[in-house]
Amino acid sequence: MKDDGIAKSDRRAVAVRLAKYFMRYKFSVLFAFFLMLGSNLFALLGPLLTGKAINAIDLEEGVDFAAVTQYCILMAVFYVVSSVLSYILSVVMIKLSQKIVKSMRKDLFDKILSLPVGYLDKMQAGDLINRISYDIDTVNASLSNDILQAATGVVTVIGALIGMLAISPALFGVFAITIPLSIFITVQRSRQVRPLFRKRSGKLAQLNGFSEEMISGIKTIKAYGREDKIIGRFAQRNKDAVDAYYAADYYGSLIGPSVNFVNNLGTVLISTAGSLMYLYGMIMLGDISSFLLYARKFSGPINEYANIMSEIQSALAAAERVFRLLDELPEGATDNAETSLEDPVGDVAFEHVRFGYDPEKVIIKDLSFEAKAGQTVAIVGPTGAGKTTLVNLLMRFYDPQDGRITLDGRDTREYTRDSLRAAFSMVLQDTWLFEGTVRENIAYGKVGATDEEIRKAAADANIADFVDALPQGYDTRVTDGGVNLSKGQKQLMTIARAMLSPAHLLILDEATSNVDTRTELMIRDAMNRLMKGKTCFVIAHRLSTIRNADLILVVKDGDIVERGRHEELLAKGGFYSEIYNAQFE
Repeated sequence: MKDDGIAKSDRRAVAVRLAKYFMRYKFSVLFAFFLMLGSNLFALLGPLLTGKAINAIDLEEGVDFAAVTQYCILMAVFYVVSSVLSYILSVVMIKLSQKIVKSMRKDLFDKILSLPVGYLDKMQAGDLINRISYDIDTVNASLSNDILQAATGVVTVIGALIGMLAISPALFGVFAITIPLSIFITVQRSRQVRPLFRKRSGKLAQLNGFSEEMISGIKTIKAYGREDKIIGRFAQRNKDAVDAYYAADYYGSLIGPSVNFVNNLGTVLISTAGSLMYLYGMIMLGDISSFLLYARKFSGPINEYANIMSEIQSALAAAERVFRLLDELPEGATDNAETSLEDPVGDVAFEHVRFGYDPEKVIIKDLSFEAKAGQTVAIVGPTGAGKTTLVNLLMRFYDPQDGRITLDGRDTREYTRDSLRAAFSMVLQDTWLFEGTVRENIAYGKVGATDEEIRKAAADANIADFVDALPQGYDTRVTDGGVNLSKGQKQLMTIARAMLSPAHLLILDEATSNVDTRTELMIRDAMNRLMKGKTCFVIAHRLSTIRNADLILVVKDGDIVERGRHEELLAKGGFYSEIYNAQFE
């Protein structure tokens, strides 16, 4: 049965998995355990010494100053030692939690990179970022503070219990009346609060995802004057997140005061019963004092546990979200491919391929064609016809539901994904440049590329003069995805990157879109150099760029409706001729 969307067994599994991260640093954990044990034991001796010091004061026989002084000095020493050990423990736990969080964040980032494109396509970037940052930071806060408090509380409760029983079992019987009530309140309220923290984490993820999406499209929002509309949508999501935070924090904060009231009630009962027992000579005054101190120490961790329960619930919810992503099957988990693709010739064939991102909504129905090594195959057609889907299938970002795709006569599913993708280089419509120098961005196409190779690639891509004119030349930093470069410059840089790649096959997906005519000519010239000797797949809206293709496939509604060379297709006067002439009317 689930009370919060996470079954008890699942919560236990989350805790076990967190414990496994602790065990990676078992020596630090062991050291922290002994520090915690020592700190608490020294602190627990304080109330005992307090009682002995009070008992050494006899109103009739006088004060034993030597005994009182001895007990007070011992108390001071024990509390100082306890504080020093507690300080060292805090430092150790902070370092330990940082190591664990570092490992978790690395595992999560590695997992994201290993996930199938199809899975990532369905997730918001903001949700992924939320798990890497907020969720793991929440776990970190709990590891460095809450776990330490909980562990310390267990030792304190056991020590205080032993101390109270040793002083007066009868007085403990009076105090025990309030214990079940404290536990009941803590457990019941915690059970009610738990789902609220999962909801809080989810609402924040939605807010982050929306914010990331809107900020990335801020120019379009401003261009269409939709600021007020977006502000309204953000306000609603912001309100949902705030409401979720308020509900979780409000109901979580009620636990502490409720338990504290019960603990104060216990103090009243102990004081009353202790006073009566003292009047009848059943207990000494110092023992009552020690018992009250132990009772407060016993109740303190329960109260603290109630107060930190909200943070523990939040940490469990965050950890559950992190582990849920870590449990996703990586790309190729069900593959049995063991063949590594070595020196491909470049013969590609689609044989009766059928595919849809949703199996119920087929995009490509029955696609067959061949591309011989060294040929250039152009794929054209209206938006949504399935052109980019062919690229996804070639790269095995997705696999067809029926039919097969072969490379050099073998089904591409027989090759390992890494070796298959290494056989292709890509230049896409959406250019991607990372934070780094121009040199590093170009060298991304080849491991260990020399400076000479980088400069030659830049020259072949018609970008050498532009790079030389930059303030630091090839050492100029590209910032924020290339915001300091034009679209054409970024595209030429990605072509230079592809120039360095030793791949035998090339994919060009709308590589000349969104640039001016002069830049298009520069890109086309660079592309012609890049395409020499490679099997090329070119997706283009501008049909002027594919006139010399060896084979043009005209795709419409997931099927090839026409195929042939440029002149042949124009002569037919069919769909290709129609869309070609429409561009030049």
